[in-house]
Amino acid sequence: MTLPQRKTMAAHFGIRIVSAERHKVVGELDAGERHLNNRGIVHGGAYMAFADDVGGMTARLNIADEMTTTTLESKSNFFRASPPGTLTAVSVPVHVGRRTVVVQTQIFAADGKLAAMVTQTQLVIPRAAKT
Repeated sequence: MTLPQRKTMAAHFGIRIVSAERHKVVGELDAGERHLNNRGIVHGGAYMAFADDVGGMTARLNIADEMTTTTLESKSNFFRASPPGTLTAVSVPVHVGRRTVVVQTQIFAADGKLAAMVTQTQLVIPRAAKT
């Protein structure tokens, strides 16, 4: 699969999609100063933005072309603090239905240890007609 060049919040944030298949999407984020909280560790919001982007792509790969998704709900568990470094997100579909897709995204710190897990529900909706 050829991944499109992204000019979105994800690109601004530095999120890279490493591989993208229906059953699993893998992304990377080089967490630097702009991703840290005032204690010098990766901000919880950075984890959430990373997971939402990678999870959203996972959902999108599992629906029809004439449909799109939007995040309906997101739940996070933070397991450990992450210093700056390359984070890896692995997202898999848990449920693929006609109206919702549920994905689970694990985020690993640079040392390979699980740092966070995000479960999100994506609402499946028709794409807006282009005018």
